[in-house]
Amino acid sequence: MPTPPDATSGPSTGPTDGLPPFLRACRGLPGSATDRVPVWFMRQAGRSLPEYREIRGVGSILDAIAEPELSAEITLQPVRRYGVDAAILYSDIVVPAAAIGFGVDVAPGVGPVVERPFASAADLQRLRPLEPEIDTAHVLETVRILVRELTVPLIGFAGAPFTVASYLIEGRPSRTYTRTKALMHGDPQLWHALMERLADMAIASLRSQIDNGAAALQLFDSWAGALAPPDYETFVLPHSQRVFEGVADLGVPRIHFGVGTGELLGLMAAAGADVVGVDWRVPLDVARTRVPAGTPLQGNLDPALCFAPWEVTEAAVRDVLRRNAGNPGHIFNLGHGVMPETDPSVLERIVELVHREGRCDGTLSAEVAAS
Repeated sequence: MPTPPDATSGPSTGPTDGLPPFLRACRGLPGSATDRVPVWFMRQAGRSLPEYREIRGVGSILDAIAEPELSAEITLQPVRRYGVDAAILYSDIVVPAAAIGFGVDVAPGVGPVVERPFASAADLQRLRPLEPEIDTAHVLETVRILVRELTVPLIGFAGAPFTVASYLIEGRPSRTYTRTKALMHGDPQLWHALMERLADMAIASLRSQIDNGAAALQLFDSWAGALAPPDYETFVLPHSQRVFEGVADLGVPRIHFGVGTGELLGLMAAAGADVVGVDWRVPLDVARTRVPAGTPLQGNLDPALCFAPWEVTEAAVRDVLRRNAGNPGHIFNLGHGVMPETDPSVLERIVELVHREGRCDGTLSAEVAAS
């Protein structure tokens, strides 16, 4: 199987010569004044690229993901358009659950929907172990195509147990997670049994992507911010830890991301992540005080600011870079995914600006220092 390009063991160990900027930042490796801050965008296609809309077609995203050549092309489009430093696999966090026949689909304009939501111990039987080479062979073929064609590292990913559980239990996207929290507190034994199965599924999926050539991974716990820290620590952290431990031997950088997780950043780092994603609600310099010293961070421009006049967006990008203060452990990103209505030319300008003015040698460019 393909070897992950330039993947070394641990966040800051092993050979580092020739590492791409993205992988150097994941490991917190210092660069020179001429080295650039790496940048990529979550949901890079973002439904905002006209070339994406042209080939995507209609219907569920799962239909597009089932076609490796199409998924690979969609993954490549934003890399060509924006000149980003990493590619994120075009897939979805519910793909494994859908592949084992749990009855999950992704409804256009809605998100993941479940025909029969998880409600009792009997539903555990619907969550058989994932066999990636059989169940998600199309995803692995997409990964292999991309490893052959990409000139930047490929990021594989999975949904964290809590976020996937929230979809399976609620049956659709939720603002309150009432059913999820009711099960969590009302039947802890069933909750932990569900989380264990979802952790196993995430581990199997992530390992298969790395085994086929992905150079880094991201665990999306998108909705963990709905939890208070004590609940996260009791009901979620052990299972996220097990996911990260389950892929630790593969030696690739591990990123942990959630929305509204400002109060959870330290716990998310404790789960075993090499890089912690930060949304736009917590300034980057404040976020650094909430994680262990030396932890690389990813983020954290507010996606909505991509719709402001360019001088506003430009100032906000520089503010993120200023708050990072030249720390080598920084991957520039939005604080969440690209919104569908985003003008692609704005993202092009953001990448150009970050590459031109972002430093990773402990200094600030003149433009950023003056911002």
